[in-house]
Amino acid sequence: MTTHADAADPIAGHLSRLPGGPLQRPVYLWSYGFYGPPLIAFPTSGGYAHEWQQNGMVEALRPLLAAGRLKLYCPETNVAEAWMHGTDHPRERIRAHQRYERWVTEVLVPHIWADCRGALPIWLAGASVGAMYASAMALKHPALFSWALCLSGRYDARSFTEGYDDAEIYHSNPMTFARGIHGEQLGALRARTTLSLVCGQGKYEANCLAETKAMAGHLRHAGVPHELDVWGRDVHHEWPWWHRQALYHLRRRT
Repeated sequence: MTTHADAADPIAGHLSRLPGGPLQRPVYLWSYGFYGPPLIAFPTSGGYAHEWQQNGMVEALRPLLAAGRLKLYCPETNVAEAWMHGTDHPRERIRAHQRYERWVTEVLVPHIWADCRGALPIWLAGASVGAMYASAMALKHPALFSWALCLSGRYDARSFTEGYDDAEIYHSNPMTFARGIHGEQLGALRARTTLSLVCGQGKYEANCLAETKAMAGHLRHAGVPHELDVWGRDVHHEWPWWHRQALYHLRRRT
């Protein structure tokens, strides 16, 4: 099922109800634009597909979308079932996240390729918890994703497991996974993928800034292409700043 919001508007949203695959339920996706590199935008802790539109990010990216320089895909996530579900043991939370990751690679990526009429490299983006999703997907699947734009990210998944750690969490935790990349996976990342880690130094950014710098350090040590972009002390953990950061970095790429 696909709903076209306004065919006369080149950035009108298209609402799709995609098969759930491993999630065993339909998943909603908003898409914007008509041409350009495909970008998957993961929401923050709310997990809503309409979050980027509701918080002004789609309007902020209007110049790129209207010019055919970007196609934007905004899926919902199961973050409430996974990382934020405090009553479940962390093992169950990580398995919920792994089901979502499989949905992205098995359902969403083929949908985007069909929509773009080709198996193009896909970009990723997200702010806060969304940046954790974007960075994890980029690091684990370099054959699918060529760039991740991570804004004010939280990169240590153990922040959401009360410190609990095991092998499954390790492989879905960007901070630990980045520290242990080796072999063919590392070679593929060096050849195909880059990450842009962006963070301010203002209100509510302290934890994000610390994790952003730590993540950049792990990527630097591993030789994975990346950019660390730290903004000023007046730059807060808020959507208006993410608008500016996203537009700045996407303009450089498109």
